[in-house]
Amino acid sequence: MLTVRKDAVVVGLGAFGSAALWRLATRGLNVAGIEQHGVGHDQGSSHGGTRLFRIACMEHPGLSPIAMKSLELWTSLSAETGETYVRQTGLLYVGNPDSKAITGPQAAGVPVELLTHAQVVERQPQYNVQPGQIGVWDPGAGICYPERNVRAHVAAAQRLGADVHTNTNVLAIEGTTVYTPTLAIEADQIVIAAGAGLRHFVPDLPLKHVPTPVNWFRPKDSFALEKFPAFVWDFSDEMGLWGHGSAEDYAVKIGAHPVDTVNVEDAVAQAFPSLDPIPFDVKPCHVTDSPDEQFLVGRLSEHVTVAGGDSGHGFKHCAGIGELLAQIATGEPTYCSTDFMNPHRFSGEPGRPPNRSAGLGA
Repeated sequence: MLTVRKDAVVVGLGAFGSAALWRLATRGLNVAGIEQHGVGHDQGSSHGGTRLFRIACMEHPGLSPIAMKSLELWTSLSAETGETYVRQTGLLYVGNPDSKAITGPQAAGVPVELLTHAQVVERQPQYNVQPGQIGVWDPGAGICYPERNVRAHVAAAQRLGADVHTNTNVLAIEGTTVYTPTLAIEADQIVIAAGAGLRHFVPDLPLKHVPTPVNWFRPKDSFALEKFPAFVWDFSDEMGLWGHGSAEDYAVKIGAHPVDTVNVEDAVAQAFPSLDPIPFDVKPCHVTDSPDEQFLVGRLSEHVTVAGGDSGHGFKHCAGIGELLAQIATGEPTYCSTDFMNPHRFSGEPGRPPNRSAGLGA
């Protein structure tokens, strides 16, 4: 088996991992990335043509700086390549005044516009807005493009000299060495961003695999993107929806949650009566949830950093997470607080994870 030496190696080149590889490579490091499938594959949670991009993030106020960093980095990369990585159409949050969809964006610390019930009804006649519900408009939000962006991250890293090993399984991570069937990579720093596979490498992290369907609906004029921009809707206490309208290369996309109790056809029929509620295409997405639905990003040991627990809202942040991973791995100060993402937070002991997996770290 051939042994090579690297400054850093990234395991998994989906959303977080591809961005980490890119941001490490920009620092002039000798880096390698390993992906068990091809770049931009459809076997994880970084596919499906589009993802929502939100700046006023309702899940945690600490996420907004990461979304803005992603926008900054993608805008810079777009200027270099000529590709579009974010389309800022704005995004509408809808819900009762005390719902997370309304209170969360207002607490995000970025400019938003509060809309009355009447204003929501006037702006979005497609919606069956429930009595008392109001809206919050996130003007900098929109959509981004998972496969395109992942491929762009990896291509940018390769232009800077990164080695990329696709269709390659990682057999083991022992100390500071990553083993594949044909190669042993010794590295000063290892970043593990393996999506649902993170549980395999670090089984003590409290992650849950949640298969989640991505649903596409037949477009019609009133549901084109310019008339039906991205949205997140707390329709009721039992049901939430998210999605966006159609454009030149994709149809109407709508998801419903919780995925184990809500039938998407019934949900769409209730929420958008004029849209055909039968999806014409459904693709699986392998979401990985953490107990508090926040990411797990940070060091496990002196030499190992992890990123996972996307909890269904990770892609919009991935470029910013990649920058954080590069900063953490190289010992730089981070551009924002990462305490709320600390992977040790469930262990009861801030300095280490529970029952640290054998072989990881040194």
